[in-house]
Amino acid sequence: MRFNRFNTKRQPHAHGRATTKDGMNKLERRYAEHLHNRQLAGEIHSFAYERHNLKLADKTYYKPDFEVMLPDGAIEFHEVKGFMQEDANVKIKVAAGQFPQFVFRLVQWDRLEGWKIRALPPHNDVEQDDNGQNLL
Repeated sequence: MRFNRFNTKRQPHAHGRATTKDGMNKLERRYAEHLHNRQLAGEIHSFAYERHNLKLADKTYYKPDFEVMLPDGAIEFHEVKGFMQEDANVKIKVAAGQFPQFVFRLVQWDRLEGWKIRALPPHNDVEQDDNGQNLL
């Protein structure tokens, strides 16, 4: 007689993605707090979590982590990553190429330097520091 050694009552979850009630992982939650502080300071107008689902090809979609509206009304999409897997890397680059009217930014946390934010092509000429200020 064989016994099932697997617990079938466990809930399935994505590897490495501990989520809060709002669906954000800890790094996304920390970045949302950062965006909220920038909003209070008047540096951005508003932000929203996973509001859009962009179609890249048949049966292929990309959902940016954050939509960020700047004070001038321009829209940016921010993707927060602790570790960049190849499929996510390809999707964000394809989205940046297919939707050039938006700026796509890759956001990563560095313990020594804080938030590292870089724009993807075709808008990769402007980099920002952890306060969202453009670097020259």
